[in-house]
Amino acid sequence: MAALQKLQEKIEQWRADHEALKSENAQLKAELANASGSQNAQEAQIAALRTELEEKDAEIEKIIAQVEALLA
Repeated sequence: MAALQKLQEKIEQWRADHEALKSENAQLKAELANASGSQNAQEAQIAALRTELEEKDAEIEKIIAQVEALLA
Protein backbone atom coordinates (compact mmCIF):
# COMPACT_ATOMS: atom_id res chain seq x y z
CA MET A 1 0.00 0.00 0.00
CA ALA A 2 2.87 2.38 0.73
CA ALA A 3 4.20 1.94 -2.81
CA LEU A 4 0.79 2.87 -4.25
CA GLN A 5 0.63 5.94 -2.03
CA LYS A 6 4.15 7.01 -3.08
CA LEU A 7 3.18 6.53 -6.72
CA GLN A 8 0.06 8.65 -6.26
CA GLU A 9 2.11 11.36 -4.56
CA LYS A 10 4.61 11.31 -7.44
CA ILE A 11 1.79 11.54 -9.97
CA GLU A 12 0.26 14.50 -8.12
CA GLN A 13 3.66 16.20 -7.95
CA TRP A 14 4.21 15.66 -11.67
CA ARG A 15 0.73 16.98 -12.38
CA ALA A 16 1.41 20.11 -10.31
CA ASP A 17 4.80 20.55 -12.01
CA HIS A 18 3.15 20.12 -15.40
CA GLU A 19 0.54 22.77 -14.62
CA ALA A 20 3.25 25.14 -13.39
CA LEU A 21 5.24 24.59 -16.59
CA LYS A 22 2.15 25.20 -18.72
CA SER A 23 1.52 28.44 -16.87
CA GLU A 24 5.14 29.55 -17.24
CA ASN A 25 5.05 28.62 -20.94
CA ALA A 26 1.93 30.73 -21.48
CA GLN A 27 3.56 33.65 -19.67
CA LEU A 28 6.73 33.36 -21.77
CA LYS A 29 4.67 33.22 -24.98
CA ALA A 30 2.88 36.41 -23.93
CA GLU A 31 6.20 38.12 -23.17
CA LEU A 32 7.55 37.02 -26.55
CA ALA A 33 4.48 38.38 -28.32
CA ASN A 34 4.87 41.70 -26.48
CA ALA A 35 8.55 41.87 -27.40
CA SER A 36 7.74 41.15 -31.04
CA GLY A 37 5.07 43.84 -31.05
CA SER A 38 7.46 46.30 -29.47
CA GLN A 39 10.14 45.44 -32.02
CA ASN A 40 7.67 45.95 -34.87
CA ALA A 41 6.69 49.34 -33.46
CA GLN A 42 10.35 50.34 -33.19
CA GLU A 43 11.02 49.24 -36.78
CA ALA A 44 8.06 51.31 -37.96
CA GLN A 45 9.34 54.31 -36.02
CA ILE A 46 12.82 53.86 -37.51
CA ALA A 47 11.35 53.72 -41.01
CA ALA A 48 9.35 56.90 -40.36
CA LEU A 49 12.44 58.67 -39.01
CA ARG A 50 14.48 57.61 -42.04
CA THR A 51 11.81 58.98 -44.35
CA GLU A 52 11.79 62.23 -42.40
CA LEU A 53 15.58 62.38 -42.57
CA GLU A 54 15.51 61.90 -46.35
CA GLU A 55 12.96 64.71 -46.65
CA LYS A 56 15.11 67.01 -44.50
CA ASP A 57 18.20 66.13 -46.57
CA ALA A 58 16.33 67.00 -49.76
CA GLU A 59 15.20 70.29 -48.22
CA ILE A 60 18.79 71.11 -47.18
CA GLU A 61 20.05 70.33 -50.68
CA LYS A 62 17.39 72.64 -52.11
CA ILE A 63 18.43 75.46 -49.77
CA ILE A 64 22.10 74.94 -50.63
CA ALA A 65 21.27 75.11 -54.32
CA GLN A 66 19.37 78.38 -53.78
CA VAL A 67 22.27 79.88 -51.81
CA GLU A 68 24.73 78.85 -54.50
CA ALA A 69 22.46 80.43 -57.15
CA LEU A 70 22.36 83.68 -55.17
CA LEU A 71 26.14 83.73 -54.76
CA ALA A 72 26.79 83.01 -58.44
